Amino acid sequence: MAKRKNIYAVSLILGFAFIVLLLSGCANSEPVTSCLRGHTYGFWGGLWHGIIAPVDLIIMLFRSDFTVYAQNNNGAWYAFGFIIGSGGWGFLGNKAASKKRS
Repeated sequence: MAKRKNIYAVSLILGFAFIVLLLSGCANSEPVTSCLRGHTYGFWGGLWHGIIAPVDLIIMLFRSDFTVYAQNNNGAWYAFGFIIGSGGWGFLGNKAASKKRS
């Protein structure tokens, strides 16, 4: 009986995931070509935007002309800088968090 419940639960989750995937394929894509003019942000821009991301997130709630992530970026290097700047991989706090207290 428990095996039948597990099969039912897994099939329900897979069915829901399939429906979500199917419906998200119909989402409208927004043209961003108007945003891709001017300065292209690289690693250092991503690093800076990662550092100020919490402030940008708060400002973004009240103003529509602010974003957390720059649209006009050079791809992987910008994303790498953004992740490091936001502390996404824990480079800055890793040693302090792993020390054992005596």
